[in-house]
Amino acid sequence: MGAIIEVKDLVKVFNGTIRAVDGVNFQVEEGEIFGFLGPNGAGKTTTISVLTTLLKPTSGSATIMGMDVLKEAYKVRKVIGLVPQELTVDDDLTGRENMMLQATLYNVPKKDAIERIDELIGLVKLEDAADRMVKTYSGGMRKRLELAEGLIHRPHVLFLDEPTLGLDVQTRAVMWNHIKDLKDKHNMTVFMTTHYLEEADSLCDRIGLIDLGRIMALDTPTTLKRSLGGDVLQIKLDSDKDFTPVIQNVQGVLEIKREGAEYRVKVLKGETIMPAVLKALTDNGGTVTSVSLERPNMDQVFLEYTGKSLRGAEQTGSMTKSQARDAARQMRRRQ
Repeated sequence: MGAIIEVKDLVKVFNGTIRAVDGVNFQVEEGEIFGFLGPNGAGKTTTISVLTTLLKPTSGSATIMGMDVLKEAYKVRKVIGLVPQELTVDDDLTGRENMMLQATLYNVPKKDAIERIDELIGLVKLEDAADRMVKTYSGGMRKRLELAEGLIHRPHVLFLDEPTLGLDVQTRAVMWNHIKDLKDKHNMTVFMTTHYLEEADSLCDRIGLIDLGRIMALDTPTTLKRSLGGDVLQIKLDSDKDFTPVIQNVQGVLEIKREGAEYRVKVLKGETIMPAVLKALTDNGGTVTSVSLERPNMDQVFLEYTGKSLRGAEQTGSMTKSQARDAARQMRRRQ
């Protein structure tokens, strides 16, 4: 495998002063699901818009499959697919007609288009609704149709901008399965943005934490969580006797904080060290009344690297929803 997307010192400035993307550097490997995790206004959509040729960068460079997104925009559009935040499907057409329109815009031969449409409609489980007007679709069905449209020309790289935004938990899970299938069954490279912590953790091979237009950290979800220093055992005993020295002697214990009969024990691997800690306590006369294992999560990781939660407000430097929708339609017309 090799880098299929390369971004170097990418900057996008709006109105001469607002740095929506501020010197971003990263690579995306072929066949991986790469995610940008950050609050609204962090620069996620702006970055995708540059990579999909919808916005020109102020400075820096970006290539997809070795092609410059600015100098070779037409070629880039042939090898990428885009599912934007906002729904762009036509309410007054059926699902199948929307798919055929998309195929026509991408110059897919009609015979191939008919076969692919049937295949993709099956992939996103819309067989029973394919010939109904889209105005009768639920929000989740529309999102699935958008996903199918982004795949009609068989792109090498698929961009998903907040693919499950606004969906209920059950429908989000369905979309997650579709995204995983793209990688597992088709080895497709997927670049997605999200502000859902569990979505990034579950789907992405690597995550870039982005805030204020800058990448604050970039690694696998597991490595990012481990960077916080390990798991935490919450232990409560039946007496105020100090068992700190007993716990400290267990291999793999990193740090202990005690408050009366309660201990917060930071360890390397909680599932393997917990039994050893409990045995040491009981062997030395301690009676454990409760114990729990806490693992670092992406919320704690983001807080560690940015100093704030993911509840940021949309900043004026990012594209508005209507701008994103219009830009996506513009790209499709350019094919």
